Amino acid sequence: MQVETKLYLAPFQGITGAVYREIYSQYFPWIDKLFTPFFTSIHKQKSLEKKGGKLINIKHNGIPVVPQILSKDADEIIRFADFCTERGFKEMNWNLGCPYPRVANKKRGSGMLPYPEMVNEILEKVMPVVEINFSVKCRLGYHSPDEIFELIPVFNHHNIHELTVHSRIGKQLYKGEVHLDHFEKALSMAEVPVIYNGDIFTANDFQKLSKRFQGVSSWMIGRGMLIDPFLPGDIKGVDLPGNEERKAVIKHFVENLYIAYRKSKNDSLHSISVMKELWSHLANSFNNPQKVFNSIKKTRSFDAYEDAVNFVFENFEWLGAYGMKVNKTI
Repeated sequence: MQVETKLYLAPFQGITGAVYREIYSQYFPWIDKLFTPFFTSIHKQKSLEKKGGKLINIKHNGIPVVPQILSKDADEIIRFADFCTERGFKEMNWNLGCPYPRVANKKRGSGMLPYPEMVNEILEKVMPVVEINFSVKCRLGYHSPDEIFELIPVFNHHNIHELTVHSRIGKQLYKGEVHLDHFEKALSMAEVPVIYNGDIFTANDFQKLSKRFQGVSSWMIGRGMLIDPFLPGDIKGVDLPGNEERKAVIKHFVENLYIAYRKSKNDSLHSISVMKELWSHLANSFNNPQKVFNSIKKTRSFDAYEDAVNFVFENFEWLGAYGMKVNKTI
C-alpha cells in the first residue's frame, strides 16, 4: 500500500510569517503543514503575549499551522506550549536547526546539537508536562554530522511527535552538499517519525530522495518552495498548467502578497523590503535571475517597486524550478 506523501512548508525568518502563509495557501494548496518562523526571547508573560499576538490562525485555508520556538530554557518552552495549547494549536516545534553564528554561539538552534545531555535535560522537564504534540527540527550536527547519532537515542527516549532533520551541519549554513549517508543511518536508528529536509528543488530531486529513503513519508521544503511555489503540486502529481499560465498565477500571487503586506504594515515602505527577501529566491525561476532580482532590489518606493514587477513579468520568461541552477542562486 502506497503511503501518501505529506509536504511541510519550512520556516524562514522574515519571509514565511502569517501574511505569507495566508496568501501562499490561497494560491498553492498542496501543503500539509505550515511552520512559523521561530519565536524567541519570551521569558516573561508580557513578552509572550506581545509576540504571541502573531499567532492568530491555527490554520490557513484549512492547512494546520505549527508554531516554532527557539530556546534553551525549559520553562520558556513550557510557557510557549501552554500558550499554543490554549489557542487551539495541535502541535509546536522546537528549533534545534538554526545555523547562524549569532544564535549557535549561544548554544541555541543548531549550536545545541553538540550537547546531547543538554537536549535531554530540557526534554526531561518539558515532555512530562506539555499537552500539545511536541516536534523537533534539527540538523545533523553543528560541527560534525556524526553528532546526530548521540541525539537520536534522546529523541527516541522522549518519544517526540516528529523529528525533522535538515541534512547539513550548522557550520555549512545552506552551502555545500547534503550528507545523505548520515541521514540514512540516523533514519535507521530513529523510533520516531522522521521528516527529511534539504535541497529539494525539483520534483526529480524529490523522486530520487523518496526512492532512497522509503521509510520517509513526510518532507519539509524551504528554498525550493520559495523559488517555485508550484513545486509541491509538481511533487504530488497535480495536473498543473504550463509555464505561461503559471507565470500569470505567480504574478497575481506576488501582487496580492504585496498588497497584503502594505495593509498589515500600515503602508510602511518595509513592505518592499519583505518582498525583496522573497524575490531573492523567486527570481531564480526566471530565465535571467540576476537581472530580475536587480530590477527589484534597486527600488526604493511603491511606484518604483510596482513598475519593476511589471517590467519583470513583461520581459522575462518563467521557467520554474527546472530553469533554476541550484548552485547559482542569488
